Amino acid sequence: MSAQTLDFHHGKHHAKYVDVANDLVKGTAHEGQSLEQVMVESFGKNDKLFNNVGQIYNHNEFWKCMKPNGGGAVPEALKAKLVEAFGSVEAFAEEFVAAGTGQFGSGWVWLVVKDGKLAIMKTANAENPVVHGATPLLVADVWEHAYYLDYQNRRPDFLKTFIEKLVNWDYVNERLSKA
Repeated sequence: MSAQTLDFHHGKHHAKYVDVANDLVKGTAHEGQSLEQVMVESFGKNDKLFNNVGQIYNHNEFWKCMKPNGGGAVPEALKAKLVEAFGSVEAFAEEFVAAGTGQFGSGWVWLVVKDGKLAIMKTANAENPVVHGATPLLVADVWEHAYYLDYQNRRPDFLKTFIEKLVNWDYVNERLSKA
């Protein structure tokens, strides 16, 4: 991910969601609540609020799921679960990239724990696994602003690079241990 993409995506795009959400909760019952609580309580009831807090949550997780010189070896506990669920780490990566590539329009691709099992989930717009009863472990942003400056319309290339060179597997493994 280039510095320009990071600057636009984090410094402008993500920041706008934070500014709007802060304005929306000011003086309401949501002021002072956790981000997750506001997100869950506003889902399906207040689209403007949900869209902004959902995007904050999703982006927060996206940033945590990456690190400089990421990718590489998957921690053993996570690797065992990926092999159990998908057959191999490589098969997981292929399915994750395919799901993200196949997400129509804007959205997200996730590795989640749902009903005690690992699964890949896609969500549109600001939705995420939390509001659908799943625990997110890994997420990639497949909105065009996440990759267009660096990859133009090549979403699959972005997702392959994400898995191979950006994923913070230690963070994903930590999320798994808490799931």
